Amino acid sequence: MTAFSDAFRAEVLRMARKEIKGELGSLRKTVTAQRSEIAALKRDVKDLVSQVKGIHKAAARQAAPGKAQTQDAEVPARQGRRFQFKAEALAAKREQLGLSQQAIASLLEASALSVARWEGGKAMPRAAQLERIQVVLKMGKREAVRKLQV
Repeated sequence: MTAFSDAFRAEVLRMARKEIKGELGSLRKTVTAQRSEIAALKRDVKDLVSQVKGIHKAAARQAAPGKAQTQDAEVPARQGRRFQFKAEALAAKREQLGLSQQAIASLLEASALSVARWEGGKAMPRAAQLERIQVVLKMGKREAVRKLQV
């Protein structure tokens, strides 16, 4: 009797799988379509967020001159120009100092991967890193070697 019950159970499972397979095919197509729609919506949201940020920055730039004239006594204006990061400058300085990306990374207190991404233009350093990069760009070879040995 066990052979019959095993065969019956196997046949029921086979037929159940066969019926489910047809229904799962349409569900998979639906899920795939929904995932692609979600991805497209995420891209659209990202684009819209960047546009909104750009509009806010432009509005702030236009409003800033008016505010600076009325609030000069309250908030002192920043002196000098803001540091502009350039990947080529960092790579050129590293070459000039004769350092590896790992060595320059230890000077900047960052990872070698971050330095590689900055030099490749794939990422922008954060504000704290920009200050360290500024210091390193002004550094001479002897000073760099001395700081690496410490």
